[in-house]
Amino acid sequence: MERVRIINLPKIFDERGNLSFIEENKHIPFSVERMYWIYDVPGGEVRGGHSYYENQELIIALSGSFDIVLHDGAEETRFSLNRSYSGLFVPKGIWRHMENFSTNALGLIIASTSYNADDYQRDFDEFLIQKNS
Repeated sequence: MERVRIINLPKIFDERGNLSFIEENKHIPFSVERMYWIYDVPGGEVRGGHSYYENQELIIALSGSFDIVLHDGAEETRFSLNRSYSGLFVPKGIWRHMENFSTNALGLIIASTSYNADDYQRDFDEFLIQKNS
């Protein structure tokens, strides 16, 4: 979990409304290959439930809030995201799921790889065996 961290993004204050931005390889430690967003999550639903073999991500709550629960094979850690100017960097090899979405929450995920179904580890028991062998 030593590489997992909150990354505070630039925030430009303006009386007309604030602005934040992200520059690859400057604010985040990877080149961007894909971006996707999660929204309209029904109450009580959980998203994610996997780890990646290669992909790294920055997860941002652009609107509303949600929790990210991470597991590295030994310990579990929870992060609550609710600020559009900070995100959670999740390196490869960390199990994650998202829960406790507020009404109208909007999560932006910036990824280091293009979508590849073979990059996902979706079985938590297998994940634990791989991490602890």
